[in-house]
Amino acid sequence: MRSRTTTGAGVISALAGVVALAGVATVGTAQAATGCAVTYTTNDWPGGFTAAITIQNLGSAIDGWTLGFAFPDSGQKVGTGWSATYSQSGQNVTATNVDYNGAIATGASLSIGFNGSWSGSNPKPTSFTLNGVTCTGSATTSSPTPSPTPTRSPSPSATPTRSPSPSPSPSASPSTTPSSGAVYVSPNGRDGAAGTQSDPTTLTSALTRVAPGGTIYLRGGRYAFTQTITIAPGNNGTSNARKTLSAYPGETPVLNFSAQSESSSNRGLVVNGSYWHVYGIVVERAGDNGIYVGGSNNVIERTVTRFNRDTGLQLGRIASDTPRDQWPSNNLILSAESHDNADSDGEDADGFAAKLTTGTGNVFRYAVSHNNIDDGWDLYTKTDTGAIGPVTIEDSLSYNNGTLTDGSQAGAGDRNGYKLGGDKISVSHIVRRSIAYRNGHHGFTYNSNPGTMSISNNVGIDNAERNFSFDAGTSVFRNNTSCRSGSGSNDKTVGDVDSSNQFWSGSNGSRCSSYTGAMGWSFASDGRLVVTFGGRPVTP
Repeated sequence: MRSRTTTGAGVISALAGVVALAGVATVGTAQAATGCAVTYTTNDWPGGFTAAITIQNLGSAIDGWTLGFAFPDSGQKVGTGWSATYSQSGQNVTATNVDYNGAIATGASLSIGFNGSWSGSNPKPTSFTLNGVTCTGSATTSSPTPSPTPTRSPSPSATPTRSPSPSPSPSASPSTTPSSGAVYVSPNGRDGAAGTQSDPTTLTSALTRVAPGGTIYLRGGRYAFTQTITIAPGNNGTSNARKTLSAYPGETPVLNFSAQSESSSNRGLVVNGSYWHVYGIVVERAGDNGIYVGGSNNVIERTVTRFNRDTGLQLGRIASDTPRDQWPSNNLILSAESHDNADSDGEDADGFAAKLTTGTGNVFRYAVSHNNIDDGWDLYTKTDTGAIGPVTIEDSLSYNNGTLTDGSQAGAGDRNGYKLGGDKISVSHIVRRSIAYRNGHHGFTYNSNPGTMSISNNVGIDNAERNFSFDAGTSVFRNNTSCRSGSGSNDKTVGDVDSSNQFWSGSNGSRCSSYTGAMGWSFASDGRLVVTFGGRPVTP
């Protein structure tokens, strides 16, 4: 289980040239590791690196760990100007706030995606440390990455915490034991390879080989792509036998598209097939969307979409001539995170979007959208294409949208937590048991949608304008809570609003005492989202 808070920047200490990445709220004991070796690939530019690290042949089992790395120059500047991102098992955290409490068995391997930048010269790590034990190994350096990873600054203090609500459980994860008939992919795989564990193939080749009910396992590491990876229309599973694209158990594949230019044609992973289960992968730095879903009946689970140059994960029709009855429908986005997506205009890159051309039955559950340049969620509808199908967002979190983690902002961005409409077109979306915290404009907004939306059991806290902004429509509001730590705009709700709601009109109500202190969040082992305030789980 990985946890994150928005206050503590973590601990970064430099002793004898070793930078220790220490987590917060550690559960269990971090035991020493012995006998580990490291193989990693780096892309260096002046002042930073991107690494795919595999720690192999772990000499002893551990339960809870921290990771560090050693520079050849112990005088390297650390602190001001230094920050990084880090991911394990598809869950991204900041290097200044690392906390991983899962067990790693004796003899196991651990794959990690890592991005870093810092002030000063351009050092290269000479070794890594796992719980204080030095792991050395070989390094392969490839061509420079076009642009460095944005640095991450501490997020604001005080975010709501909540415990998971009783909505349906996440779908079953792919088996922790790879099946004998699976197709295996690795960063150094070959198109013509057998696709076995010992002779892995490429992702593009594997997508054409897997049968309904089969699984493609992506080994951990960084996959550098220049072109969009597409699951083509007609490359489908079935309702009883999905096709699965999954991280290899315990490893993190990072699909990196930094070689792409910013362009609407340069997406990362496009899922135009139906009945697929995409699990545990990171998609970053695409020239447009990180993941785009044009097919139906798919499950996109435990993915991270970050640093893409349009919306991180978006649903929409396959092509401009795709008929309305084939718009993507019945897709489930589950336990996913999307952050730091930003386009050059600063007005289009959201965390998640189901907009313009989507069908019915699409659901976002246990999803987290934060620090995107535009909105957390965008359900925009426009006159040219007509109403989209109703979308359900539940048990989710949207915070700090409108400001990237390096502090960058763009005046053109809308910066809402949940933007629920457009062009005065009625769509009856459902938003329940979700939190909007410190977004740069409204928390929950109708955005001119005059429909009958169901807005229930949600919490809005310290959003820059209104926590709840609904100026028209016939929406139904039940058991919503709005709180502020200071002054701000009063909420506005038009529709069916009863006394079960506690909106903000100049002062806080009694429920707000539960939403004080630093906000933290984590995904539980079963994928449910847990949000805390001041270390206390809360339920909207």
